[in-house]
Amino acid sequence: MRTLVIGDIHGCLRAFDALLELIEPHEDDLLVTLGDYVDRGPDSAGVLRRLTQLRKSHRLISLRGNHDELMMGAREGDDEFDLWMSYGGDEVLESYGLAAEPESLEEIPRSHWKFLDKFCVDLHETDSHFFVHGGVRSDVALEGQRPRVCRWTKFRSPKPHVSGKVMVCGHTVQKNGEPLNAGHAVCIDTWVYGRGWLTCLNTESGRVWQANQRGSTRAGHLDDYRGVSAVG
Repeated sequence: MRTLVIGDIHGCLRAFDALLELIEPHEDDLLVTLGDYVDRGPDSAGVLRRLTQLRKSHRLISLRGNHDELMMGAREGDDEFDLWMSYGGDEVLESYGLAAEPESLEEIPRSHWKFLDKFCVDLHETDSHFFVHGGVRSDVALEGQRPRVCRWTKFRSPKPHVSGKVMVCGHTVQKNGEPLNAGHAVCIDTWVYGRGWLTCLNTESGRVWQANQRGSTRAGHLDDYRGVSAVG
């Protein structure tokens, strides 16, 4: 069994599908997606559709990102809807063929809302690692972390967590397209919606795979990126 962790997808279905084809996840692999499935890229609808399919065929743990939170909150009123629009919500509605207006939210498939509302979590841990979209408070036990901290914290020289486990996160974009490896913490948001890549990390072996929206792929090892920093 492998633990395969995938960074922020941001509506980039072509890169997501290319990455899945490259890593060939097996039924007994644990597949972890770090959140931010929507906004920025061209096909958020397709990404949510692919994730709902993966839940039925694979062991999938999906985290909830800040962009996913904003999409969910857009149902609460006009101010929340306008806030989501400013983060890329109009691109999401366009991917469904819908107008950028609050009434369009009712046309999004129930299965997609159910995925975001019921099946996404804020944190997941294994014996050696924990996975979160943004970050955590290093001095607070994992079970005591607050959702907003998990979804919105930036990767700014994080301290080792009291659990002793390695953190793997997204959220803080690495515009050089490379993972940021601090040893005790790794960020794999590698700017797929820009000119970067979508990254998958095997936490057991350290192997890294990447794909982009052009369908190009490449592979390497986490040790290749130790100490590299290009925080956007």
